[in-house]
Amino acid sequence: MHRLYNSLEPRVMDEDMLKLAVGEQGPREEAGQLARQEGILFKDVLSLRLDFQNILRIDSLWEFENLTKLQLDNNIIEKIEGLEQLVHLVWLDLSFNNIEAIEGLDTLVNLEDLSLFNNRISKIDSLDALVKLQVLSLGNNQIGNMMNIIYLRRFKDLRTLSLSGNPIAESEDYKMFVCAYLPDLVYLDFHRIDDHMKEMAESKHQYSIDELKHRENLIQSRLEDEQAQQEELEKHKAAFVEHLNGSFLFDSMYTEDVEGNKLAYLPGVSELLQAYKDKFVIICLNIFEYGLKQQEKRKLELDTFNECVQEAIQENQEQGKHRIAKFEEKHLLSLNAIRDESELTNFEMKIVEYGKDIMELFNVLMTLEMQLVEQLEETINMFERNIIDLVALFIENVQSLMAQCRDLENHHHEKLLEISINTLEKILKGDVDEDLPDDLRPLFVDKDTIFNAVGASHDIHLLKIDNREDELVTRANSWCTHLVDTIHKNEIMRNRRRVKEINQYIDHMQNELDSLECSDVID
Repeated sequence: MHRLYNSLEPRVMDEDMLKLAVGEQGPREEAGQLARQEGILFKDVLSLRLDFQNILRIDSLWEFENLTKLQLDNNIIEKIEGLEQLVHLVWLDLSFNNIEAIEGLDTLVNLEDLSLFNNRISKIDSLDALVKLQVLSLGNNQIGNMMNIIYLRRFKDLRTLSLSGNPIAESEDYKMFVCAYLPDLVYLDFHRIDDHMKEMAESKHQYSIDELKHRENLIQSRLEDEQAQQEELEKHKAAFVEHLNGSFLFDSMYTEDVEGNKLAYLPGVSELLQAYKDKFVIICLNIFEYGLKQQEKRKLELDTFNECVQEAIQENQEQGKHRIAKFEEKHLLSLNAIRDESELTNFEMKIVEYGKDIMELFNVLMTLEMQLVEQLEETINMFERNIIDLVALFIENVQSLMAQCRDLENHHHEKLLEISINTLEKILKGDVDEDLPDDLRPLFVDKDTIFNAVGASHDIHLLKIDNREDELVTRANSWCTHLVDTIHKNEIMRNRRRVKEINQYIDHMQNELDSLECSDVID
């Protein structure tokens, strides 16, 4: 069933093997010879065949970033690995190897055809990322559990499946089961599935399939709900106000507050605590709603800025293209006129004149670029001021609302301390109407113990409020700083690329002119 080790020495992929394979599989004509002389860039290779190479381990493929077809069949590969960078791969053949588990395919989201025929695989899994999978060959492996078929239902585009040569294929109900649970399959084990077989399979397994569909729908619904919740959470995080649309912050204040939870059982504290919570949550909701509105303002500011930048760049590029087009209208005529000139004096004059034209174009293009740099610098500076002001205003107002939370906490602390002292005095006088819980009694020994307990609770609450405020302020400021820095860096890189483009174009024009001068000297 699997490929045995042969007498050849096992090999690991290296650069020499890959260069040889690329060279041998390249074009044979003159272009291919030239490519072999100058070297072929791995990133330009679209198809690679490495079959019958006695390869033990996959490695060194990271440069083949545009590869769409990879043939690794008939080797002694034991593990699927080293394919992470091949994100454009459409066709992958790993048949006739010694692979025991399906793994290492998580980034191959464009894969449509996968062959793992004749390996040692016992379970079909870890293919979830292959959402475009159409053809799957798993024949001659060790798959024995029919539940593996159900796993394949998630691949909506799967049309061709091969499982012959596996223990499950020996089951009497094998074909019926596969056809019933994979109703969109067209080919099974290299044979087309006819409509009669599909109808019989569906009828036989109807009840089980209906149950499975019901479970799948429930799971899908739950996944959609979770995804929607996650998307909503990411939106709240972008506004720096996640978990402020409810009682999360308030509840977190009591999570580690042992003393506060004990004191909640004092007479009158339950009502006090509920009133405190209601007011606290309202402030949190105000912060949350204000944060979302401010996020929309920041987004609008950023979108408007990006539109202005793109508009300015596009307009500048159009002007540059127009000037280049006008230059190139004369370009061929000028070169032909120079080539046809037989009089040396006229030839030299035309060379000088054409050289001036090139320099004039260079100056025009560089002037346009400098104008764009100045325009974008002004736009960026204005955006920077606006976004910093928006973030500063947001932080200032949030801090004001957080101060209200602290005021509520201080008020609650005073009331709780008052109730606690009154309770202590009643205990000392023997006037307590209700029995106190056993874990609460040790707090009511004297005033110092009460002050310490209530104070500890108060400190925990203030720390939680302070930490949430600090987190919000830090993240908002960091976001603003990172955004502005990124915009400045992107503009510097854009300018460098544009200057390089201009220089390369002018150098090309000048080289053409220089070649004419050289040919004249030779003549």
